[in-house]
Amino acid sequence: ALTGCVAGTGEGGPSSSRLFVVRRDQDIYIQTLRKLFNESHGIFIGLQRSEEELAGKSRKAQLVQVSKNYRSVIRACMEDMHQAAISTRDPALHSQYSTQVSILSAMELIWNLCEILFVEAAAAGPLLLRLLDWVRLHVCDVDNMVREVLSSENPSKHELFWNVVDIFVLQGRMDEARHLLSKEASANPTSVNMYKILDDLMKKMPVPSLGNTQTLTEMELKWQHWHEECQRYLQDGTFASNSHMESICKILLGDEDAILEKKELMTTWYHFLVTRLLYSNPTVKPMELRFYAQACMDLFLGGESGPEPLDTILMAAFEFEMHQVIKECSIALSNWWFVAHLTDLLDHCKLLQSHNLYFGSNMREFLLLEYASGLFSHHSLWQLGVDYFDHCPEYGRVYLELHIERIPLNTEQKALKVLRICEQRQMHEQVRSICKIMAMKALRNNRLGSALSWSIRAKDAAFATLISDRFLKDYCERGCFSDLDLIDNLGPSMLLSDRLTFLGKYREFHRLYGEKRFSEAAKLLLLLMTAHIAPCSFWMTLLTDALPLLEQKEVVFSAEQTYELMRCLEDLTAAKSDKQKLQDDDVETMKVEMLRLALARNLARVIVKEGTLEGS
Repeated sequence: ALTGCVAGTGEGGPSSSRLFVVRRDQDIYIQTLRKLFNESHGIFIGLQRSEEELAGKSRKAQLVQVSKNYRSVIRACMEDMHQAAISTRDPALHSQYSTQVSILSAMELIWNLCEILFVEAAAAGPLLLRLLDWVRLHVCDVDNMVREVLSSENPSKHELFWNVVDIFVLQGRMDEARHLLSKEASANPTSVNMYKILDDLMKKMPVPSLGNTQTLTEMELKWQHWHEECQRYLQDGTFASNSHMESICKILLGDEDAILEKKELMTTWYHFLVTRLLYSNPTVKPMELRFYAQACMDLFLGGESGPEPLDTILMAAFEFEMHQVIKECSIALSNWWFVAHLTDLLDHCKLLQSHNLYFGSNMREFLLLEYASGLFSHHSLWQLGVDYFDHCPEYGRVYLELHIERIPLNTEQKALKVLRICEQRQMHEQVRSICKIMAMKALRNNRLGSALSWSIRAKDAAFATLISDRFLKDYCERGCFSDLDLIDNLGPSMLLSDRLTFLGKYREFHRLYGEKRFSEAAKLLLLLMTAHIAPCSFWMTLLTDALPLLEQKEVVFSAEQTYELMRCLEDLTAAKSDKQKLQDDDVETMKVEMLRLALARNLARVIVKEGTLEGS
């Protein structure tokens, strides 16, 4: 990701110099976030392959499950990060982990809200129940207080007792609130009557149902009757002698001031929003949320402080401004993971179809490309990035080609991995490029076998010729071949270049000779020269190789073959004398004389042999 950090001169003004620091996606390198990247990759791939044919409720249920799977990965990562923060003794690391816990917590909070409003698209009634679950899950600051009171010997006498009752009421946890109040009633007989009335009101409070057991109209009528009953008891002064119970009754009536008095217990404006809706409009419709959300945020913050980035994001969600949510998250969060995966999910929900960016790509693809590009900067996570590029139909292939060429090929194993990816996608240019790079590396390290193998994979005839020449040069100097397995098993690959063909065939000649198949070896040796497969510079070596065959007890070369060898020798000596005298003139002359003598002797033997055969 690219983040512009602006540093001014301090004086301000239009002419202030600005420094833009462009940094890579640093989160990619945080070890504890590896789980987030690895496990979400599997969910992402599963979603791309999921059955789009599923219609209506089945498809929605499938998408909601995918969303929950993403959230469970975020939560698991958050738990790991929390444990890491507790166990580390390094203050800097503790601070880093704690910051990451806060970021992951905010990510899950936003994702969960988007799941309720966009993915599940909860309707009036169930919507409030989902929002209550959302608040209970994410407003955890009061959990320690609840534990402290409940674990005390006499909870009703605890100084925080009424705070905990209020928390339960504010979160709509009526059964838990009634259970605590029963302890107060048994400890304080004078308040038994008041307790029974309040307990009855809490018990009878109508709540929307998740099933279709009641219509919204029935729910609203029940709620209206119950609301009027609460109103009566409050006006009759039933709870006048107990300010705590009176305050709870006011909350049940949705009294704005009474709820705002508990600001410290709610901790956030969105908790205030859900509580206010629970007790004033439990059948709120999705499109009405924006008005309540704005009013609650203004009331809760009260002009003391402006909204934080998280507040802005949540507000955009309540206003059903999906693109604004994505935009604000891109700015506020330190990596592309969140926006890339959320946008992809919303796109599968068919909620972003109309939104194309000015440069041709759509928002889903743009964010996935950015995220995958970040993964490619990591030494091992780049492999995940490949799959993300695969699922970007417009520019994914181009990005993959550009990024794959920049992967440092430190080892042959890594090079083979990259090569396999390119071959699977028919990326022929990249395959050639990787093979050439590896061939050059091997050649520089004098690993001729590996270099030849890579050049064959690259189908690079020129480079294969160069390496074949090195093999032949080594043979001339040492009298034996290295990497025999490779040369013996070249198969059709040897046809890549003439020199490689010669190398393979010349090695075959040596093998036949070693197996004492002299007649076949002789035929092949002659063919290498007469068919001009062998380079002229190597003819003297081939003719020298013919000497042991000429000296065999049994005649190996026929008269015709011997004449061919003589012609080759004369062609070679004529060509040499035309060009220039060789430095090692005596040795060369001696070799030529020995060959002439051996060829003459062989010819005499073969004439005698062939004449004898004819005579018989």
